[in-house]
Amino acid sequence: MTSPRRYHITTFGCQMNKADSERMAGILEDMGFEWSEDPNEANLLLYNTCTIRDNAEQKVYSYLGRQAHRKHQQPDLTLVVTGCVAQQEGEALLRRVPELDLVMGPQHANRLQDLLEQVFDGNQIVATEPIQIVEDITKPRRDSKVTAWVNVIYGCNERCTYCVVPNVRGVEQSRSPEAIRAEMEQLGQQGYKEVTLLGQNIDAYGRDLPGVTESGRHQHTLTDLLYYVHDVPGIERLRFATSHPRYFTERLIRACAELPKVCEHFHIPFQSGDNEILKAMSRGYTHEKYRRIIDKIRQYMPDASISADAIVGFPGETEEQFENTLKLVEDIGFDLLNTAAYSPRPGTPAAVWDNQLSEEIKSDRLQRLNHLVSTKAAQASQRYLGRVEEVLVEDQNPKDPTQVMGRTRGNRLTFFRGDIEELKGKLVNGKITQARAFSLTGERVDILIPTGG
Repeated sequence: MTSPRRYHITTFGCQMNKADSERMAGILEDMGFEWSEDPNEANLLLYNTCTIRDNAEQKVYSYLGRQAHRKHQQPDLTLVVTGCVAQQEGEALLRRVPELDLVMGPQHANRLQDLLEQVFDGNQIVATEPIQIVEDITKPRRDSKVTAWVNVIYGCNERCTYCVVPNVRGVEQSRSPEAIRAEMEQLGQQGYKEVTLLGQNIDAYGRDLPGVTESGRHQHTLTDLLYYVHDVPGIERLRFATSHPRYFTERLIRACAELPKVCEHFHIPFQSGDNEILKAMSRGYTHEKYRRIIDKIRQYMPDASISADAIVGFPGETEEQFENTLKLVEDIGFDLLNTAAYSPRPGTPAAVWDNQLSEEIKSDRLQRLNHLVSTKAAQASQRYLGRVEEVLVEDQNPKDPTQVMGRTRGNRLTFFRGDIEELKGKLVNGKITQARAFSLTGERVDILIPTGG
């Protein structure tokens, strides 16, 4: 048998980089690499870089120069640069050091294995494009035969100053409850087990439909819809997204707690933790209101999983205002957070304001937020250890064919050993043995619910 591949990581800069390096070391060890104290004995070298001080950057180049030279004698040496220098320099790094195999920005740390597999297939890779750290739940997983999306409302009447959606997708138009239920019944017959009800602003569902109750309340709300479609045969789980804090009601939270098929998972973007910025964004709520919503959810469902979206570097955002966003993330401890640096979209009010922030400030804030998000998500994940969780099996683990993967009711991606032919589309009990920031590993305990047909 060949001797194990060995890796060495050199980390520059802050605590956040150290945390990233630990995460990447874990990924490398999962891939079968062993730590080497001596970089010259490693066949994969990773430099996790920092741009705060110029000398750190210069040091990276001097280290790289030595190892690039070594690569000429040892072509199987893999050279990786991650972190802030990688993010800032991108392709320019490759031009300066063509021997590099992978240049990767900090927000791609979780993708290290995928990117290295592309490198081992002979590619030279630059991964610095901004990504959302986790999947965007508004993108369909079309290849699934287990989970499906059902649109319940199109368009959006909100006028957030950064958002292009109303211009592109038009005004809100709700589908009738009957049409939604009919589509879900068809999905149930086709063997789908989970449906996510979808809308740009799903809490607005029904506002444009005729009919009010005797008490003057709209007859058709998202809450009414959940009660109406809850018993569709074959559908075992219901989710909905994306919510808007302005319209999120206690009645909706109560329905989610009462209806067994509705998953304890809420995706409620907050965008900023600062009231002045929220006002400039025209979001129509305060951070205090947002916190009250989360408190109320936890009152009804203490274990509910909360995910959200946030924007940093909005025009005029001060360091203090950005720190209010960090504080909100610190206090709430999201399970997942899609993050983005503000980028001006043509045709939106904020795009033409003259108080735009520099790319450097935006990228620095995004990175600081992402680090906090990973740390808090890893802490939140610990609550699953040793627990038995219900997992809907969706697919085989692409990285390990002996494992299947699916999601808990709280939407955590979970892996465990099993045969996909036998388990696909089934609800399985898994005892959680490993908890990572954004995913879990478990052992199968038993099958909960045999699926019909």
